[in-house]
Amino acid sequence: MSASKGPLAGVRIVELASIGPGPHAGMMLADLGADVVRVQRPGDGSAKGPMRAQLRGRTIVQANFKDPADIEAVRGLIDKADVVIEGYRPGVVERLGLGPQEALARNPRLVYGRMTGWGQDGPRADRAGHDINYIGLTGALNAIGRKGERPVPPVNMLGDYGGGSVFLVLGVITALFERERSGQGQIVDAAMVDGALTLAHSLWILHQGGAWSDERGTNLLDTGMAWYDTYQTSDGKYLAVGAFEPQFYAELLRVLELDSESLPRQMDPTGQEVLREVFTEKFAARTQDEWAALFDGVDACVTPIRTWTDAAADEHLRARGSLVEIDGMLQPAPAPRFSRTAPPTPAAPPTEFTPLGEVWA
Repeated sequence: MSASKGPLAGVRIVELASIGPGPHAGMMLADLGADVVRVQRPGDGSAKGPMRAQLRGRTIVQANFKDPADIEAVRGLIDKADVVIEGYRPGVVERLGLGPQEALARNPRLVYGRMTGWGQDGPRADRAGHDINYIGLTGALNAIGRKGERPVPPVNMLGDYGGGSVFLVLGVITALFERERSGQGQIVDAAMVDGALTLAHSLWILHQGGAWSDERGTNLLDTGMAWYDTYQTSDGKYLAVGAFEPQFYAELLRVLELDSESLPRQMDPTGQEVLREVFTEKFAARTQDEWAALFDGVDACVTPIRTWTDAAADEHLRARGSLVEIDGMLQPAPAPRFSRTAPPTPAAPPTEFTPLGEVWA
């Protein structure tokens, strides 16, 4: 499928099918207008069920990686590509005969994006792992949770997607930009441990400076402060409160009808439990919708915590068109947005495979 719009229009990408952050990266690149061809083994189950939606905007071909003829056909695709992305353990694509050294020898302008959890080298490079393991090793998972309680996995958005697919896409696009100057391709080693560490840069430097404790739930942004936390409303729903700056905190107290003189100081760590008890009692007196109405138009940084179902009807997301329906399924629209080369709404995943020999013929 040749994309006609989007900032990456004309860029050809071969995605060697993997799971999790691999198809997510391929989706983001296709969303931005790249011509992404996903090469998957016969019987690959990732194109079935709800996760099929992540294969939007692609051409999908099948290749038997044990068949020399199919391997040669995939090499032919890579010869015509600008980018390859793969998400296997180190050494797997080399054993298939599709590794970056051979590919770059045949196509010197190729950008070869490799995404793993541990990276291409280091003592854990060849070990299995998942999002929870990668963020656990970096310190990020230890920081998430309440004081005195065990760490809480942030589903798989931090390691797989934030530290993985997003950094693979960043690396690929950066390498394409550099290629315009040098005329040469290169290998991009996108490791989820590296990406997760970069996402946590501010917390690392605060910790190094003595301003962030290893004890979770005791710091500025990890529920250690009562004014940066979640609260239950009378109908069993929740609010997100992020009244960090003094002016926002003052507005929070005003709407809650609280007198600052009768409360501990905002930044006093010894007074946070008192503030939390007061806020908990106040927020429990009204429903989520009632609080949302009271804080509407008020710069107190208080918003409803939406379920997936509720988010679909949120007026702000609807006004921006942040969710789109594709193939009967509501899903996030392409991001970010562009003033001049806006990509179209992604096409639904194909229902049939394209023969290998017909791609970029």
